[in-house]
Amino acid sequence: MLGRGFQVYVLSPVKSGAMATTVFSPASSSTQVLADLFPRHDSRSRALLQDVALVVGFTLLTAAAAQIEIPLGFTPVPLTGQTFAVLLSGAVLGMRRGALSQMLYWSAGLIGLPFYSGGTGGWEAGTGATMGYLVGFVVAAAAIGYLAERKHDRNFATSLPAMLLGSTIIYACGASWLSIHLNMPLANGEQNAISLGVAPFLVGDVLKALAAAGCTASVWAALSSNK
Repeated sequence: MLGRGFQVYVLSPVKSGAMATTVFSPASSSTQVLADLFPRHDSRSRALLQDVALVVGFTLLTAAAAQIEIPLGFTPVPLTGQTFAVLLSGAVLGMRRGALSQMLYWSAGLIGLPFYSGGTGGWEAGTGATMGYLVGFVVAAAAIGYLAERKHDRNFATSLPAMLLGSTIIYACGASWLSIHLNMPLANGEQNAISLGVAPFLVGDVLKALAAAGCTASVWAALSSNK
């Protein structure tokens, strides 16, 4: 059951003589995420293709969100819409597919596709100052997906902490690598990795976490009301 009285159904073929029809059968909701509400093909190969389409779709969404960019002159890390897409990818897809979507995003940029902020790509861009954030995207999507599979995304009060955890993971990975890459202290001194790679983005990322939590909680609430 989802919420109060809402059941998830998947498609399964039923054969009668020479004819084959497709019917709905209930699916377990113990680890259901929003992506699992789509009718699933009984065929393993078709179900796999469906998962691939979802992963690629969120990879492209992250790439599109990365083009929403506000450069900040005092830091090499721009303010972008990427993290909003990362948070949603974990909540909507779950742990494995969410992490895969972000791994694919990073990999696609590494091979030269213009997926990173500002339409950049290539090995240097993918392993430069922002590499820590790209690694953080993968870990954050997995963590949020893990919590979503345990129903933390189904109401705002539990979805928001999950989104904030994801943002914290991204910051932790990003600032740690920025400290190494720029050979500067992580937190000490007048100029450090946290002042360059975390502080300027706190307000924006809190707003994105609020928006992501509101989106997932609203969808589950709407589904629960349509009993």
